Amino acid sequence: MRTKEFDPDAALQAALELFWERGYEATSMADLVERLNIGRASLYATFGNKHDLYMKALERYRENRNPAPIDILSRPGPALTSVRALVEFYAADAIADSRRRGCMIVNAAAEMLPADAAVSRLIDTNWAALEGALTSALIRAAGEGDLPADRDPRALARFLLVFLQGLRLVSKGSADAARLRDAASQALSLLG
Repeated sequence: MRTKEFDPDAALQAALELFWERGYEATSMADLVERLNIGRASLYATFGNKHDLYMKALERYRENRNPAPIDILSRPGPALTSVRALVEFYAADAIADSRRRGCMIVNAAAEMLPADAAVSRLIDTNWAALEGALTSALIRAAGEGDLPADRDPRALARFLLVFLQGLRLVSKGSADAARLRDAASQALSLLG
């Protein structure tokens, strides 16, 4: 039995980068073979078809974000401070994205939904986890007396989820840092 002549982990990372740059449809198998520098048969044997590889790349992206949004929300200290830090992180990250790649999850949603059920499940799982973490943090903030009593933690978490994903999408098409900063400022003002 032959051993693999390439590092599957490095190949998966290279595929992730290519899909992130170009998207699913604009990335051909020939592009993947060239970028990963492996034979087509090895690519299929290791990762399956193009869609299988794309799903593995999306999963890797989701698992390896640093810092992970849920980690930001789980920091010690006042919960509202963590929610604010998350919004500020998203805005700063979007502004710093000089390549204007955006978020690979948001890109996948824009390109692949609603037609692709597997991508839909992955994205829904990702967004549900973020919404749940935001809701928990906002409930803690209310309990700490830092969130105004007239704010519904779950509704506010849903707003922030939609806002943060929209921020990522807008950043792909606009290099206007003031637009992103102003939008983040308005979102933060809802937190009290």
